[in-house]
Amino acid sequence: MKVIGLNIHPLKSGRAIAQQAVSIRYDGLVGDRRFMIVEPDGKFITQRELQLLAQVEATHVAGGVHLKMGTKTATATFDPNNRLDVRVWDSEVNAAVAADGVNTILSGWFDRPVKLVHMDDKAKRAVGAEWAGEAAPVGFADGFPVLITTTSSLADLNATLIAKGQEPVGMERFRTNILIDNDDAWDEDFWESVEIGGIVFDLVKPCARCIMTTQDQVTGERIGGNPIQGLAEKRMSADRRVPGVLFGWNAVPRGEGTISLGDEMRVVGTREQCWPMKIRA
Repeated sequence: MKVIGLNIHPLKSGRAIAQQAVSIRYDGLVGDRRFMIVEPDGKFITQRELQLLAQVEATHVAGGVHLKMGTKTATATFDPNNRLDVRVWDSEVNAAVAADGVNTILSGWFDRPVKLVHMDDKAKRAVGAEWAGEAAPVGFADGFPVLITTTSSLADLNATLIAKGQEPVGMERFRTNILIDNDDAWDEDFWESVEIGGIVFDLVKPCARCIMTTQDQVTGERIGGNPIQGLAEKRMSADRRVPGVLFGWNAVPRGEGTISLGDEMRVVGTREQCWPMKIRA
């Protein structure tokens, strides 16, 4: 088994950027989900409610980020003393906020008042102690530092979609960080920990999937195959702690370093039982 895909998403819910190699820190891939669009009161905004975010390309620049949506562009730098308490689900973090002029421009793009915030060196967020053994440092990702998915599981999902008369979908729908090429679908349910490039990743919690997987990751439109319907056939969680359909695993790195495309992945710890799934009648 080996790594065949590496992605960062500099802007939460913005477009993915494929990488040849990535630096791994305890809080995830360097450059992943370090910027975020929020409501004026600090509540996070994603493609779930603002589909246009799928059209935004974000590129790190010195001191900030350059954003592009179609022909529109904006560059934001951040004053570390200009801050806002922001929320991602149930966790709160004090983040740097862009200048009013940039926020006005972005509000015009989306036709609603928004602010752009940055997870800078002052910002600290740690989540998931009940799953990871201790709270894991993380950027603006929904819950954990890293998401790992596999090619065989996508192939199995697409076989289900095709059988239902729907179009297959690409892995971009699942906004993964590390894509593993493997042979057997859903084997990752048995992986407790894996090693890539000398770094151990603990797979701590399966990833429940939402409506974003039904959205084209270039336009934001809800078109093509519907992964939620396909996953419902065999991937509906039977454990109330993580309700809904599951695809991929949230992971916590236990070391730091660099991983690259082509790196071998080795399973170093396994579960005796896989995550329980509901059986459809």
